[in-house]
Amino acid sequence: MNCGTNESGVVQMKPIAKISCDFPDKFGIPRQSGLVPELEATIIFEPEYRDPNSLRGIEEWSHLWLVWQFSKNLRDGWSPTVRPPRLGGNRRVGVFATRSPFRPNPIGLSCVKLVRVDDTEACGRVLIVSGADLMDGTPIYDIKPYLRYTDSHPDATGGFADEVFDRSLDVCFPPELLAKLPENRQNAVVEILAMDPRPAVQDDPERIYGMRFAGYEIKFTVDGRCLRVVGVDKEI
Repeated sequence: MNCGTNESGVVQMKPIAKISCDFPDKFGIPRQSGLVPELEATIIFEPEYRDPNSLRGIEEWSHLWLVWQFSKNLRDGWSPTVRPPRLGGNRRVGVFATRSPFRPNPIGLSCVKLVRVDDTEACGRVLIVSGADLMDGTPIYDIKPYLRYTDSHPDATGGFADEVFDRSLDVCFPPELLAKLPENRQNAVVEILAMDPRPAVQDDPERIYGMRFAGYEIKFTVDGRCLRVVGVDKEI
């Protein structure tokens, strides 16, 4: 077995697209793709890649893989172990045994549902997708069709993620506050809050958190398993 390195193996990658969505910050973004199907986002291609022929036949696929960059987690160097927040931030796990953004190459992988293909005057042909776990403006390096017969493994085990997956909160969202949000965003925001967007190491029932979403700041507290929304303010 040859364990040497290829000295000429440096690959330059250029973003082919970026995503436009309701999350201007990392806080509140679902921790994995597909957890909130109500979340819609738009994939806008860079001018160099707006040839409509590159998307010919894409409507035949229901789901797509997105290869993207952790653009807000760039740093020099890397560590062989990380502390997954869902394990309380204390237990160290090998970086390649996690989906941590702090990797030798800051690349993410997400599976999204293709809702439709739109033709726009300003940006050419764009993709409307649902279930994305990306921040607004995230660079996308590649798009590949999801293959049900090979990409789905119902018998797969999920390591520590299986132990902490079901941690949903009971969301108390007063109707008068929920009504401040656009109707087509209301179900999505309740689902996002139910997944507990707080850092796993924080558990202060007196603390008021603020989540920016779809042009609004949503303020809430968490006491035990109860999340209570205390304010919804439209951003100026």
